Amino acid sequence: MPAERDYLEAILNANVYDVAVETPLHEAPRLSARLGSRLLLKREDLQRVFSFKLRGAYNMMSRLPTSTLRRGVVAASAGNHAQGVALAAQRLSTAATIVMPVTTPHIKVDAVRALGATVVLEGGSYDDAETEARRIERRRRLTFVHAYDDADVIAGQGTIGMEILRQCQQPIGAVLVPVGGGGLIAGIAAYVKRLRPETRIVGVEPVDANAMERSLRAGRRVRLPQVGQFADGVAVAQVGAEPFRLARRHVDEMVLVDTDEICAAMKDVFEDTRAMVEPSAALAVAGAKRYVDGGQGAVETLVAILSGANVNFDRLRFVAERAELGEQREAVFAATIPERPGSFKAFCRLVGRRNITEFNYRYDDPAEAHVFVGVEVRDQAEADRLLAALERSGIPTLDLSNNELAKLHVRHLVGGRAPVTDEVLYRFEFPERPGALMHFLDSLAETWNISLFHYRNHGADYGRVLVGIQVPPSERRAFRDSLQRLGYPCWDESRNAAYHLFLSG
Repeated sequence: MPAERDYLEAILNANVYDVAVETPLHEAPRLSARLGSRLLLKREDLQRVFSFKLRGAYNMMSRLPTSTLRRGVVAASAGNHAQGVALAAQRLSTAATIVMPVTTPHIKVDAVRALGATVVLEGGSYDDAETEARRIERRRRLTFVHAYDDADVIAGQGTIGMEILRQCQQPIGAVLVPVGGGGLIAGIAAYVKRLRPETRIVGVEPVDANAMERSLRAGRRVRLPQVGQFADGVAVAQVGAEPFRLARRHVDEMVLVDTDEICAAMKDVFEDTRAMVEPSAALAVAGAKRYVDGGQGAVETLVAILSGANVNFDRLRFVAERAELGEQREAVFAATIPERPGSFKAFCRLVGRRNITEFNYRYDDPAEAHVFVGVEVRDQAEADRLLAALERSGIPTLDLSNNELAKLHVRHLVGGRAPVTDEVLYRFEFPERPGALMHFLDSLAETWNISLFHYRNHGADYGRVLVGIQVPPSERRAFRDSLQRLGYPCWDESRNAAYHLFLSG
């Protein structure tokens, strides 16, 4: 790795424009008006492979000796880096082998193959793919092209920072950067902080994939035991050593956002640009909104990096469902109303002129009814006022807007109450690939009866399942041991209020 003082020179001399273009810096007028700050979007989604990754890959590979290039390169990637390496290999007339997890969507696999690379599908995660890529590297004496922990890759990504400062001459309050392995923020920060040290560098991560945030707090690289997969472009268990070294010196702040906020940001970008970016690219916009809400960035110029647009079309269904919740424009309530004629009309009168987006109910009890209702609101304050009004009118109401069980499963199962004995309820995640659901069922011990099962494909790399299982109290320890052997991430939802209101008998 070069000494830190050499990164400015390395970025200025980076060889990226044989394959990359200087992407525009577009103003986002709607978002700027809402934030009270001028928000500029760095449009890396407009690169040929719809991602910034080709910058670093080409800069690194173009510096390899001819004899090394002749043998070929190998890389591990779930999508964007793979396409960058494949395009660079095509331009440099060398062979590329890309190892991708078997969970990788076909659209990304096909895109890599279309660029002439050989694709090897291996394992259910990036770590599995990298292990196989390293084995191929040793066996075939190929050169491994790292996605982020390489000085030339970091310098290539740093050209984005160089372009931003050239395109925006006025002061920039903060540059917000999505963070996975850390190569992108390391490169941008190394350049921007050298020339404009007053500009804040703000990294943005999902709350369930916050390897950099946790590492910076700990003062050492932390490996996450489990990584959220929704923003798959930043789903990294451990950041790179060199990116971490640079981040400790140059990154001013880390911001964490949840899945609903990412979905809302994807919608925001679409409304300002008519472009649909991938979840990891929307991180920077979601982070800008939280940054301003936190009392910073007001009346400043902010730059958000739109890192890519390789989004699966079938994932948009899930994004559309969650965007309004992430923007706090929809509130989800569980309300208990009397089971008598006119109750629903009286409830709607209390809701007023607000639009009811969803209403789920099925007769169950002769005295009272539990209804699952979605209501359009302007913000969380309005949701709180409505909740208080319903309570004052004698309608017990529970706000489920932040209840993951309710948002993922219960809203599709209302009316499924049943008098099931000894039922425990668990949410599971398992790798989404052909046959995965059957493998999941085969993996569950047949000792206990499945009493409830709900699964929806969200177009993500991981499937989400809700399972009710009849387990007598005396067998609960054995059941928990069975879950340990199963090895899938799971959450006990047996005490969740939404379960007891709508599903439990």
